[in-house]
Amino acid sequence: MKRASFLSNVSYNETKPKIDVMLDTEVSKEIRIALDREQEMKEHQTPFPIMVQLLSGEIDFGVNGEKFRLLSGDIISLEGSVPHDLFAIEPSIIRLSLTKSDSAERVRNIQ
Repeated sequence: MKRASFLSNVSYNETKPKIDVMLDTEVSKEIRIALDREQEMKEHQTPFPIMVQLLSGEIDFGVNGEKFRLLSGDIISLEGSVPHDLFAIEPSIIRLSLTKSDSAERVRNIQ
């Protein structure tokens, strides 16, 4: 058994999103992304499917140039190779679920 809390001990970086691997299991990697107000993750894509859940806050989630407002509790799934971006309206905590084949380092390198 592995256990983690996405809402405990949250910290934000001043200049870029804070990326923490919360769980690395046999089937997935669970990542916490802490975005401070007006921080963004510019358009990017992954070769693998992902799940993005907004645990707290409010973000604009762009998919192929179209913006969707996500509120606390909302969840989105994307297939691989879909361009997407994130912009925090207010401080936000995001759960990103990656397949085991994907890399947390790839997420850290998104500017």
